[in-house]
Amino acid sequence: MNILVTGSSGLIGSALVDRLVADSHRVTRLVRSGRTARMTRPAPDARATSAGVSAASAPIAEVTWAPDRATIDAAGLASSGPYDGVVHLAGAGIGDRRWSPSRKELILRSRTESTRLLVAAVLALDPRPPVLVGASAIGFYGDRGDELLTEASPRGSGFLSDVCAAWEDALAPATDGGIRTVSLRTGIVLASEGGVLAKQLPIFRLGLGGRLGPGTQYQSWISLADQVGAVVYALTNGGLSGPVNAVAPNPVTNAGLTAALAHALHRPAVLAMPSAALRLALGREMADELVLSSQRVSPNVLARSGFSFGTPSIAGAMAGVLRPA
Repeated sequence: MNILVTGSSGLIGSALVDRLVADSHRVTRLVRSGRTARMTRPAPDARATSAGVSAASAPIAEVTWAPDRATIDAAGLASSGPYDGVVHLAGAGIGDRRWSPSRKELILRSRTESTRLLVAAVLALDPRPPVLVGASAIGFYGDRGDELLTEASPRGSGFLSDVCAAWEDALAPATDGGIRTVSLRTGIVLASEGGVLAKQLPIFRLGLGGRLGPGTQYQSWISLADQVGAVVYALTNGGLSGPVNAVAPNPVTNAGLTAALAHALHRPAVLAMPSAALRLALGREMADELVLSSQRVSPNVLARSGFSFGTPSIAGAMAGVLRPA
């Protein structure tokens, strides 16, 4: 396959590119303008596929774009094709900085404007790729307490819900143009390389970790390997379309996640960060929506379609994350 990928330098994107290249697929990365597009190849010791083809034979192409300026190298995009699928992961980090009005605008625009630009460029290709897998998040559902949420559940309220809804709506022209589109609503991605867990690990290794707020809020999670697997599955499974929850089948509360991490590290986790302190550090809106909100999400569509999770339990996921490479 030849897969076009945006956001390929992020946690999920870089792991996805590694997986695709290791499986001897071709990857075309959309990268920011200012960099010189080039052809690269993975290391020659990359593992061989079951077909016996070395991953070193699968090149990686780069094509430039600038979503903030609504520009894309259309000629380069066309020459690097045709594409068997598109994966759109680009977007400003939601938890990287406090949510000032300008930061919130950037979070929204980086998703909607890049999606509109990408969809327009993809629709102009001949032939058009058959599938587009776009990132979204379980923030779509808002704060829902203990309610079990599936893809059929209505959207919630709040800034993140608004962002996710607008993000998914921006894919509509691709669907109208005959491209199978999938919106992966991702939960907390567990990885030592980045994301929330990477920020918590140093604190927990010192024995200073603990629950956040009351600890009763549900935090639906997925291992990085299963997240990448879900992306590849969405690309190749023609029966998937629309919203798909990319979460493990066993959501846990924040207290449960905290206990699993502490157990895997063999460290105590008896401290707690009060809700008031979180709101002071992050701002009330960011703390309430990103840390204290509760989303008990089920991967209903993935499970019914036959997707197999490599790490369905939080204990197994934590052990896998902390296992030496």
